[in-house]
Amino acid sequence: MDLRIFTEPQQGASYDTLLTVAKATEDLGFDAFFRSDHYLKMGDGDGLPGPTDAWLTLAGLARETKRIRLGTLMTAATFRLPGVLAIQVAQVDQMSGGRVELGLGAGWFEAEHQAYGIPFPAEKFGRLEEQLEIVTGLWSTPAGETYDFKGAHYTLTDSPALPKPAQAKIPVLIGGGGPKRTPRLTARYADEFNMPFASVEDTEKQFGRVRAAVEEAGRPADALTYSNALVVCVGKDDAEVARRAAAIGREVDELKENGLAGSPAEVVEKIGRYAEIGATRFYLQILDLADLDHLELISGQVQSQLA
Repeated sequence: MDLRIFTEPQQGASYDTLLTVAKATEDLGFDAFFRSDHYLKMGDGDGLPGPTDAWLTLAGLARETKRIRLGTLMTAATFRLPGVLAIQVAQVDQMSGGRVELGLGAGWFEAEHQAYGIPFPAEKFGRLEEQLEIVTGLWSTPAGETYDFKGAHYTLTDSPALPKPAQAKIPVLIGGGGPKRTPRLTARYADEFNMPFASVEDTEKQFGRVRAAVEEAGRPADALTYSNALVVCVGKDDAEVARRAAAIGREVDELKENGLAGSPAEVVEKIGRYAEIGATRFYLQILDLADLDHLELISGQVQSQLA
């Protein structure tokens, strides 16, 4: 069972804060450090000191860590041209010694596009599909050959398809609850399917759709990793759970219903329910990045029981 730390820096975090959390992630034995790809805060709070770029952050962390995997949930396809994205991710993979994973999504938060002058096209899913085709195509083109692509949204001509990643294949993550197009894209391009912030019941339904699509595409359903992203709020006792819930502006009962919250035993039990339907990896959404004791508790009393 892989436990990964997942952060939301747009809510307010400097690079130094992210570096501290990433180093704690490595020291405490977690599998990976992932971050969102957003440029604008959501909900309450001031978002200070302002946004950090996902791939600039991961480039820095690639040189400051040694073991943990590094990646995004999810890079927004609207933020970057596919050829540029392929270069960025391959370079960070080289900088990390082959520890990068790419979560790629269509992009959805219109306000951040407006705030920073980023085009927000009406038709996003087709662009995502072409980006997946291009990025994976560039990486897989044999050295010395060129890559061409002509689609509705992007055209590449005589690309040298360089640089190459350090890994023979960078794992690609696709996620979401879409009933048709998401499973189809997952079956074609993904190494992992991630179901974000969903109940066991909804996760089971979507895992089933994805498995069916993967098999229809001629791949074994178990060729993919199936994962969940869930907010986490763990405490040694009820008072500590309540304190941590208040620190992130959430109610304990709501967190227990919609995330992984409560005592270590409660969280282990709920993880077990997801595991029963096929989840083998969890992205623990940490919203209070100053609370490193929280990570220590999860490592010592949750992760230790799942090893």
